[in-house]
Amino acid sequence: MATLFPLPDNHGQRFKLHNEVHARASVILELPVRCSHLALLLTHEEKLQARAHLNLLCDRFGVTTPNKDADHFTAVFDSFQIRWEQHAEFISYTFYVQNVEGDPFDAPALEQVPIDWLSELPGKTMVAAHATIIPATEKEPDLEKLSAYFSDNPLVGAEVSGGAAQAFTDFRIHVDGFSRFLIIDHSLKTQQAGRLLQRLFEIEVYRVMALLAFPVAKQLIPKVNQGDKRLLAITQAISEEDNDDNILLDELTTLAAEVENHISSNHFRFGAADAYYKLVEQRIADLRENRIQGIQTIGEFMNRRLEPAINTCHTTDKRFTLLSKRISNTSQLLRTRVDMSIERQNQALLTSMDLRAKMQLRLQETVEGVSIVAITTYVVSLIGSVSDALKKIGWNIEPDVVSGFAVPFVLLIVALGVRRVHKMIQNTEDE
Repeated sequence: MATLFPLPDNHGQRFKLHNEVHARASVILELPVRCSHLALLLTHEEKLQARAHLNLLCDRFGVTTPNKDADHFTAVFDSFQIRWEQHAEFISYTFYVQNVEGDPFDAPALEQVPIDWLSELPGKTMVAAHATIIPATEKEPDLEKLSAYFSDNPLVGAEVSGGAAQAFTDFRIHVDGFSRFLIIDHSLKTQQAGRLLQRLFEIEVYRVMALLAFPVAKQLIPKVNQGDKRLLAITQAISEEDNDDNILLDELTTLAAEVENHISSNHFRFGAADAYYKLVEQRIADLRENRIQGIQTIGEFMNRRLEPAINTCHTTDKRFTLLSKRISNTSQLLRTRVDMSIERQNQALLTSMDLRAKMQLRLQETVEGVSIVAITTYVVSLIGSVSDALKKIGWNIEPDVVSGFAVPFVLLIVALGVRRVHKMIQNTEDE
């Protein structure tokens, strides 16, 4: 009997996070099996409609509906089994019909799904694929015979799952609107078969989702080329002396805004393409392919056909990022140049103001000299008037002599007074 310990309270997400590794368990299948896979691109509103539409199918067959917050669901109906998954941008449906025989693609699993329900699925079809697992009848496959199942198109395939099966496809959409996968079972186990089918479907879905960025990249290539040319023109103009830096700065700011708008608008798409491509590479690695003489493996096919498109997306995204950095560097250089120009203008203005201050000081000193003479003249005039009045009342003095002797003394006293005022003003400024 298990011992119960008094542990602290559980975190609200503990059990949900713990069980996440078991959330997408592989479907257990009885071979041979046929299945059909749909991946639909949806808006947020269409995702809500898709969940309600799935509930309608469950109600129709008396099956318990998924939880409202579930993002995966597996159930068995009368004649088929369904696996439903909700992803960030798309929803996938996989329908299985087990223990079937006959031509691999004559009666696909989707025929067992109610047509009226199927026709009202919300969203846009991104991937539609049929897959069939058939038992091996010979050790080495007859590639010409297998090619007939794919309209005689060149085959892509390999031994997978450590030699337990052989997987073939042509990565083409056939006249029925579906791509095709054919798996020849040598020693697949039931869970192993479910994982293999899921990996093949995910390779098909993720490669298409990764390629959503390719048309965007092709549209942006002329714009990044144009941005390079505009930046080159601005950079060349900066090196010339007869250009208005403010006009160049406005042009550079406009270019920077356009480039940042392109980066912001398409950052998610390019980031998603990189993530999807990494998932494709991981799923291919999980197949554990061994070459079948005469045909390309799935990994080789993807490297030659998908990788160049993804590289174009990476290059376009990187070019915009580098262009943004170059614009930032050029902008900093131009702003430095404008700041230096403004600083030179300010320095010239300060020099001019300093010259004017010196001129005003000289003028003030001249005025002060005249003021001293004027004050002295006025005071001496007052002394002369007082002396003249004293003489008239009987004093024995000569007014002109008194006035003459008073001039140097008055001049000295006025000069000292003006000097004292200057010192008082200087002390006030120092404080």
